[in-house]
Amino acid sequence: MGFNKWANSKVKKLKWSHVQWIKLSVAAFILMVAKLWPGILALDWYWYLVIAIVAAIFPISKVFRK
Repeated sequence: MGFNKWANSKVKKLKWSHVQWIKLSVAAFILMVAKLWPGILALDWYWYLVIAIVAAIFPISKVFRK
């Protein structure tokens, strides 16, 4: 069994509330990184938009493919 099959079998056991807790923990981690590394907050607002769009392209394309 490869890593992908193992991870998929574990993810299928999660409820929607578990996924929400994971999202919250990731958001808290990102805020901690921003607090500890002030230089990352020095970027202009549009760089964050570009990063968000580029990061969303792959998962959104996977959702809408046949």
